[in-house]
Amino acid sequence: MNSTAANTTSLWEQGLLGEKLFLTLTLGAVVKAVLILVTGIIIAKVLKKYLLNLSRSTKYVWIINEDTASTLHNLIMVVTLVYTFDALGLLSLKIAGTRISNLLTAFLVFYFSYLLAKKSKEYMIMRSSQQKLPEVQVKAKLFYYTLVTLAFFIALNIAGFTGKLTTLLAAAGITGIVLGFASQTVVSNFISGIFMYFDKPLKIGDPVEVAGYSGIVHDIRILSTRIRTWDGLLVRIPNEKLFNSEIKNLMKYPARRVDVTVGIAYKEDAQKAIEVIKKTLNEMPYVLAEPEPLVFVDNLGDNSVNIAVRAWAPSEKWFDVRTQIVQKIKEALDREGIEIPFPQRVNWFAEELRVKIEGENGT
Repeated sequence: MNSTAANTTSLWEQGLLGEKLFLTLTLGAVVKAVLILVTGIIIAKVLKKYLLNLSRSTKYVWIINEDTASTLHNLIMVVTLVYTFDALGLLSLKIAGTRISNLLTAFLVFYFSYLLAKKSKEYMIMRSSQQKLPEVQVKAKLFYYTLVTLAFFIALNIAGFTGKLTTLLAAAGITGIVLGFASQTVVSNFISGIFMYFDKPLKIGDPVEVAGYSGIVHDIRILSTRIRTWDGLLVRIPNEKLFNSEIKNLMKYPARRVDVTVGIAYKEDAQKAIEVIKKTLNEMPYVLAEPEPLVFVDNLGDNSVNIAVRAWAPSEKWFDVRTQIVQKIKEALDREGIEIPFPQRVNWFAEELRVKIEGENGT
């Protein structure tokens, strides 16, 4: 096998191909460089044309599109030029035990893969509908980081560091044990972020109550989640804390119940008040007919008969419906003359009170 490899290696230096044209430059090197250049150009053009035709019929346009075709075409052309110069002996120097051509190729592969990942992420988000945008943003980020990570290891292999990779990983493992205690929070947040993606308890745009905060989910990232509170503050919550907290999603389901308690005076007719409240709810367009609203006497309070109101409304209209229910019930009870009492207190005295009444004559 060694003799075969030697013959293959020296093929470009045998006979006429071994004649020197200029300094150490041989005819075989020139022929080899021309073949590499022509082959690279043909592959680049054929692949670009194929991807352009495929982009018109595929449903995966977020990855197969004109930008992808141009990026891969440019990558192949640049790599072809690198190997062309290397065949001419212009990049034969070695750095850290590997050839300059390999280092340049590895860098170019990683750089163009990074561009491809970035453009694909932007393309996915741009073509997404507004309803699916929050979920697509998370998927686009995962795709981006996955592709960049794969490109990094492929670039290491092209650069010729594969043999040294085991040693590097071993050293990194030892260093990781030392630094593990310092970075365990980062790793925990990262893993929690992945679990949050698959569990999907919330998405961007959802109103939530979590970790002592209440507001709208502004962004979901690998290490943290950002919430815009109702009073306009931006709160960053680490994913580990978020994952271990109780999450109350206020819009996970299409309908949400409105709970209101109305107190009426003991002297009033409770059944009449219930009928007035039911009529008021039936006249409100955003109060759902199914499930049917419930109105009933809940308890006898210290100062009033408390009537419970249970009505369902679309989740996105919940706050507006609740404020309207309170206002319209108050107006309806006032029109019917049904009293909503103030708190009352009866005071008892140990001794009789003497009250002095002043008459017109001052006595």
